[in-house]
Amino acid sequence: MTLWEDLAVLLAGVAAGTINTVVGSGTLITFPVLLAFGVPPVTANVSNTIGLVPGSLSGAIGYREELKGTAPQLLRLGTASLLGGLLGAWLLIELPGSAFDAIVPVLILLALVLVVIQPRVARAMAARTRDGEPRGIGPVLLTGVFLAGVYGGYFGAAQGVLLIALLGMLLQDPMQKLNGIKNVLAMVVNGVAAVFFVFTSEIDWLVVALIAVGSTIGGQVGAKVGRRLSPVALRCLIVAVGLVAVTRMLLT
Repeated sequence: MTLWEDLAVLLAGVAAGTINTVVGSGTLITFPVLLAFGVPPVTANVSNTIGLVPGSLSGAIGYREELKGTAPQLLRLGTASLLGGLLGAWLLIELPGSAFDAIVPVLILLALVLVVIQPRVARAMAARTRDGEPRGIGPVLLTGVFLAGVYGGYFGAAQGVLLIALLGMLLQDPMQKLNGIKNVLAMVVNGVAAVFFVFTSEIDWLVVALIAVGSTIGGQVGAKVGRRLSPVALRCLIVAVGLVAVTRMLLT
């Protein structure tokens, strides 16, 4: 890649780190950028996943106040995320590259739908939180988090949106606390998938480094000022970039 392309990947990492911390779906920024610069799809996905791990950690640290007292929840949910992420990463490596090329456009479109309907999900979450109905971590939530981990280990775009929807519908906690838990679970999925990929996959380490630096900065930005971004503008950007990625993959 050229110097300008390197800079673009770095900035995409900043954007992805910010978006992942606030909403989720930052992969819909970085993945299309990597494809546009000629990185093969599977290599782009693997390198992107590894690069986003520091950003996930940065975002989780930024939510450390909201995460106080959540250790028992994080232990149970994190175990489900770890197992799901490991299975998803294994599927990415074991399935042929042609399967990835065929499945990912569908996953991106699913992610875009999740991004669009997220405001309605958030309103439903708020209404259920107000109704006083007690909810805890049960088999339904654990299964959902596990499946979200499989999805995240395989591709991961809008993994955060999926997690926040599950947590909000099945737990009775404030939104900011749920967002902090979401950031930790996404970090677990990305982390276990990254370790698996290091030993099994072809990795573009320059891409990893650029996205890691960018997403780390973005994680702090998202935790501190990202909540002030216009949700409508943010979702429009994500959807536009995601549609470009789908179009590119279908035409190549």
